[in-house]
This record gives sequence, C-alpha cells and structure tokens, in this order.
Amino acid sequence: MVTDEEVLAFFRHELSLPVTWRGEKIHLEMDTLLQDYSSGDELPYAVEDYGDKFGVDISKIDMHYYFPWENTPFSKRMFKSRKCRDEIIATRKPLTVRMFAESAKAGHWLYD
Repeated sequence: MVTDEEVLAFFRHELSLPVTWRGEKIHLEMDTLLQDYSSGDELPYAVEDYGDKFGVDISKIDMHYYFPWENTPFSKRMFKSRKCRDEIIATRKPLTVRMFAESAKAGHWLYD
C-alpha cells in the first residue's frame, strides 16, 4: 500500500526546492498548495511521472479547476487590475500532495 510519506518524497524529488528572497528553503509539505510551490512548467511533468509510478490515471485530473487563469485570455491576465487577477486566482481549487497521496491509495483520482 502507498503511504503519504512515499508520495511526499516523490514530489519532493520531482519538484525544485524554492527559496525565499532571504535564501531560506521552502520545504514541500502534505498541504502545501502546489500551484504556489512549483513552477507552471515543472508540475505537469511531475504529475505525469506520478501517474506512471503510482498507477493513477491522470487523464481524469481536470487542471482547469486548479489553474483557472489558463482559460483566461492573455490580455485580461496581463493588463487588468490586480483585483481582477486576484479574483481569478481565488476561483481555483487547492491542489496538494495530500490529494495525490489519497488518490494513490485509492488507485484512481478522487477529486474534481
């Protein structure tokens, strides 16, 4: 059976370790929001590798719930007010390592 620690260790290995402006490392935890933790170009590869490693069908994951700004026109994302951008971000669902761990235990994606 898959454990939380295995899935957490997997994502810690797959994703880069970000640092604060002071150079302090930001460690990935079970409830860390992955949208804020990892770069947008890194997470899809980690999710794909997760599916292979833990046997979870990742095609069932609808990333639009977790990254709603991807559906927003570029001009609106870049040139609208900060309030508008914050509203777009506020509509996103959280995406955490815990969700991946629970899904790995169940053998399929549990959310959406």
